Amino acid sequence: MNKHLRQLVWHSGLLIVVLSAALAAVAQTPPLLQDIKIYRDPVPVPTATPFVQRTGSSTPVSGGMRTKFPALAEVSVPGYSGILIESMDGNVVVENNSMSVFNPASNVKIATAYAVLKTFGPDFRFMTSVYTDGSFDRTTGTLNGNLYVSGRDPMFGFEHAVAIASELNRLGIRTINGDLIATDNFAMNYSGSSLKSAETMFATMDANKRSAAATRVWLNYLANSGRIGQVQGTPGVTFTGAFYVQPIPSSLSLLFTHESAPMREILKVTLCYSNNFLAERLGDMLGGAYAVARIVQLNAGIQPIEFSLQTSSGLGYNRVTPNAMMRLLRVLRDDLARYKMTFADIMPVAGIDKGTLENRFDSDFATGSVVGKTGTLPNTDGGASTLAGELNTRNGKFLFVIFNQRGAVARFRAFQNSFVSLVQNQFGGPAAITYSPTSLDSRIARTRISYPTQRQ
Repeated sequence: MNKHLRQLVWHSGLLIVVLSAALAAVAQTPPLLQDIKIYRDPVPVPTATPFVQRTGSSTPVSGGMRTKFPALAEVSVPGYSGILIESMDGNVVVENNSMSVFNPASNVKIATAYAVLKTFGPDFRFMTSVYTDGSFDRTTGTLNGNLYVSGRDPMFGFEHAVAIASELNRLGIRTINGDLIATDNFAMNYSGSSLKSAETMFATMDANKRSAAATRVWLNYLANSGRIGQVQGTPGVTFTGAFYVQPIPSSLSLLFTHESAPMREILKVTLCYSNNFLAERLGDMLGGAYAVARIVQLNAGIQPIEFSLQTSSGLGYNRVTPNAMMRLLRVLRDDLARYKMTFADIMPVAGIDKGTLENRFDSDFATGSVVGKTGTLPNTDGGASTLAGELNTRNGKFLFVIFNQRGAVARFRAFQNSFVSLVQNQFGGPAAITYSPTSLDSRIARTRISYPTQRQ
């Protein structure tokens, strides 16, 4: 081997030794001890708005108003807010944060109303059945045995208890030689206690124990139902026993059934007054808030990440995007149309119907131009106020969703009122819908008594 070849071999060997040592050193370096750099997005800086003061550590979030109307684009939106307004054919008029989640507050009741209508239809009535395990002595007007009451009617109240006493009188029964027994799902006067409800029923059916408040409600019911003159005297039955809550035995005789007003009327009252008890009871019929959410998700094509509910009334922490609420409005509108109904059949008409929209959009020009559902949570999520539904203008109708969060409810409402009016002015101004108002008291007085042979 010549001198140059020996030097080449020596240098090659040295290079291999150095590389091997370096590789060994790298292999022995523990991977968890390697430097890791973490990058964070810059913290957004809140900006002041004329409508709402910053609350706590909440930060107003704005994705930027998207609209072709300069007057709307210049509006300062308060707090953490989402807005979506569309024409009936789906064209976007205004959009802001429509894919962000918000607390919809009582706008959840729109979902509950939709799910109930989808499942039961607008003509469904709650049944409160009256049974006995005894026999009737016509000579003395006495029912010898217990009277059983079973039903889940969330609207059942004083007037309905007196109506049942009146029907017993019509059958000739004035004394019940036994007890009043109610099931554990029975509720009266919006009470969550079945025992308290049974106690109230027990006293209300007896004319001698009936409260003055119950008497007033009964007389109003007669007037609202058009039954003045049809009931003779003062209805009432007396019990020799007490009241209890227990399961209904299987071997009973059905006397008759008290049927509530149709579901469409119950929904109208629920949404006009934003009644939480009614909404929760209606949701319970379907299996609770989760079942309500699933019905909406499946039928409106909404992903759970955009629509999740913890309650059927809107209390607490629910999460919905304006986009999801818009989809819900559209499927609800379509389903109502199948029954020849509109939003006005189940939602309050602003400035006309009693309830949460009674004193809003009630000027000479705006009255009757907005149909929708409010939502209010003064403290939850830093304060939330919402409004969704349908607005009418001289140049057509539009669906709208406004979710305001993290601020003062009063200022949010002022923003909603002014913004809806501003939108209407871009289309020729507000225009009242065609609507023949019926008092809510008259709507819920549309109850009736039925017998087994009548329902066959």
